[in-house]
Amino acid sequence: MKTVLRAAAVYNVLWGAFVIIFPQAYFNWGEMEPLNHPMVWQGMGMVVGVYGLGYWWASEDPYRHWPIIAVGFLGKIFGPIGFFFNYFTGQVPFEFIYTLITNDFIWWVPFGWILLEIYIHNRKKEVLQTINK
Repeated sequence: MKTVLRAAAVYNVLWGAFVIIFPQAYFNWGEMEPLNHPMVWQGMGMVVGVYGLGYWWASEDPYRHWPIIAVGFLGKIFGPIGFFFNYFTGQVPFEFIYTLITNDFIWWVPFGWILLEIYIHNRKKEVLQTINK
């Protein structure tokens, strides 16, 4: 768990910093229309970077800090849902999906596994506490 969360932390902090420093870069590489308001995208970079800090802190004790992991997992699910909604309504080009691969899709299995392990651990703990009463 610690390794996965630390990898996610480093990735998120680096991606967030890159987006803050070079907000138009991804759009230029994807040959998409430049942003009219790059500060909105920079704000997203800040949020992603802050998630990275949360993942790092959660890596020290995932069983205790599981809500941070759960919020991150939800973001990695709802982000793509938002993309597909906006894509099918013509709001965003398909090329934008490439950022979802490394920001969201590759983290679904490891984050899901971590949360499942924590759930199983906590259920066993509850059962043992009930038995010992």
